[in-house]
Amino acid sequence: MSSDQPTPAAEAPPSRTGTPDARQLRAVLTAVSVALMAVVASVSGLNVAQTHMAVEWGASQTTVLWIVNVYTLALAALLLPLGAVGDRLGRKPVLIAGLVLFGTAGVVAAFAPSPAVMIGARVAAGTGAAMIMPITLAVITSTFPEKERGRAIGVWTGVAGGGGILGMFLSALLVDVADWRWLFALPVALAAAALVATVRSVPDSRERPASSFDTAGALLSTVAVVGLIFVLQEGPERGWTAPATLTGLVAGLAAAVAFVAWELRRRDASLLDVRLFRERGLAGGSLTLLVVFGVQAGVAVVLFPFFQAVLGWSGLLSTAAMMPMAVTMMATSGLAPRAAAAIGARATMTAGIALSALGLALMALFVSVDGGYLSVLPGTLAMGAGMGLSMTPSTEAITASLPRDRQGVASALNDITREFGTALGVALLGALVAGGYRAAVDDRLDGVPREAADTAREGIANAVEVAPSTGGHAQDLVRAAQESFVEGWQRAMWAGVAVMAVLLVHIALRGPEGAHRAATDEEGAAEAAVVR
Repeated sequence: MSSDQPTPAAEAPPSRTGTPDARQLRAVLTAVSVALMAVVASVSGLNVAQTHMAVEWGASQTTVLWIVNVYTLALAALLLPLGAVGDRLGRKPVLIAGLVLFGTAGVVAAFAPSPAVMIGARVAAGTGAAMIMPITLAVITSTFPEKERGRAIGVWTGVAGGGGILGMFLSALLVDVADWRWLFALPVALAAAALVATVRSVPDSRERPASSFDTAGALLSTVAVVGLIFVLQEGPERGWTAPATLTGLVAGLAAAVAFVAWELRRRDASLLDVRLFRERGLAGGSLTLLVVFGVQAGVAVVLFPFFQAVLGWSGLLSTAAMMPMAVTMMATSGLAPRAAAAIGARATMTAGIALSALGLALMALFVSVDGGYLSVLPGTLAMGAGMGLSMTPSTEAITASLPRDRQGVASALNDITREFGTALGVALLGALVAGGYRAAVDDRLDGVPREAADTAREGIANAVEVAPSTGGHAQDLVRAAQESFVEGWQRAMWAGVAVMAVLLVHIALRGPEGAHRAATDEEGAAEAAVVR
């Protein structure tokens, strides 16, 4: 039990309205959900504009990828320090500042005249997002009473899980009907709406811990996250043995080891008490989110090329095809708290993981070129339902494992886990798909001109592009690439099933038994927060 108790306020000023009523709680939940939607929509939205940016600015693929990825890099790197800052300075003012920075950066990005300005705006937006994302969850855990908290967290996890797909769909729609720069209109509008709602509805809460801010821990955590996320993002593009990749890996691992050692030394005065990972709730919840978000990201890596290169669909239609999974995920996230109350958090998480594994197995078994969308729809629905059931109790287990005065840190840890899982899933499952494709297509290139065959080995999109230059081999080359891609998909999905099976056994045996808040929260909740 942590002894770093917040120093009690002499007398907490009473709220004007006392305990928030149902209407006020709905207003708070709406405000933080809209703010969260702005952040997650910006994570994936710009993916649909990569070609447009490259053409307009004559930018290289590396530059375009930096524009897309630097937002996530800044977001992940600053989550933990800024979550802790929100705990100390006040969650409402930090949320307001984050929304202002995020919205301003979106406006700058919309009118950016060059890639350099765009990258700077994306870094600023990621910084603002790192102020917003952990605070939205911390506001829920510090404002909602115990009996309402699970439902609110269910809404939050549904937005966090499905919001990215919804944001990508709306972004693709904007690109189709307008200009790619209109992509920033959605997150800016959401940020503006969230800002107004936050000022009007969100109460302020802050903690006054006895220890000073852990500056060294904050710096080490930032370097560790930057190094490791950089490796996962750049490794597939630059090569896993490239000097930049290896430098990022060494720096990230060294900083991570130093962070753990430093936090153990500071113990109760640490930014993150790493000893808490011995608890089932924190360890099980974090591991579940890491794997589930990793697999979701890996599925997305496979689905879009399948829809576009195999089925020949547009970007907008391909994104729309992902919506059933997102809607199912958001719906079951709302139902998960009831299931956890009825059968327990561990059983609910286990059922969700089992459903996710079933979804992967269904996709691996039935996906085919001729089967089209219906060959993957049942799997995506099961995957969405499983994610929804497992995410909410996992998030609640994480936030319940840390005391109330560390809810910004708890929320940031939850978000970092999601970001790492996403990066891992894209890198590892993406590599499995690519490797499986190359192995399968090699046996199907007999008679194809050598230069075209070499291009086709690089990926299915390359094969489709080069096919017309092969004359009579064009149709056979496209078919070979499509079938090879499906084989690579199946390899990746079976790997995902294996990972899910291991997680299933672990959670069934060692998962959290219930959403019990840390002892420090129970003992000092009445004096831990200054609520205005």
